[in-house]
Order: sequence, then structure tokens, then C-alpha cells
Amino acid sequence: MTPTQLRSLSASEAAALPTLLHALWLDAHGDWSVAHALVDELETPDGCWVHAYLHRKNGEASNAAYWYPKAAKPAFTGSPDDEWTTLATHFLMTH
Repeated sequence: MTPTQLRSLSASEAAALPTLLHALWLDAHGDWSVAHALVDELETPDGCWVHAYLHRKNGEASNAAYWYPKAAKPAFTGSPDDEWTTLATHFLMTH
């Protein structure tokens, strides 16, 4: 599956995805709050990476700056859409 295909899944198809991919799908479909709720308690590096992205996208740079080191990732400097694609590509390849 590609990031474009991920975006085009139906809600029921997306609900069957692993948590991080589901969170990215929710975010891509305008449901930042539910996406955030899915990753809020994930203390894994990957969960922290999505958490950082979500806060950065929401304009909360200082909160994002807290989560990137927990993910062992540098702060992303491209657009939020580019970061979403980077995340989706990574998780589609690893999950």
C-alpha cells in the first residue's frame, strides 16, 4: 500500500489498521483529536514520532519539540504534509 492508497481507505478499512496508521488516516481525514487520542498514551519511539508530528501540525512547536527526542528523531523541517507522507511510508513498510 502507498500513502495515497492509505488516504483513500474507507473508515471501516482504516479502523482495521495498526494504531499508528489508523491515527495517520484519521489525521488525513480531519480528525486530529481522535488521532491524538490514539497516540497520546503510546510511549514507543514510533508513537512519540506521530505524537510529535500531530503537535507540530497543530501549531504547538514546543510540545512537538518535547516528543521528537522521545522518538529519537530530529524535528522535521518540511511541511506537515511531507512529514505525514514520511510517517505513512515508514509505517507502511514496517507494519
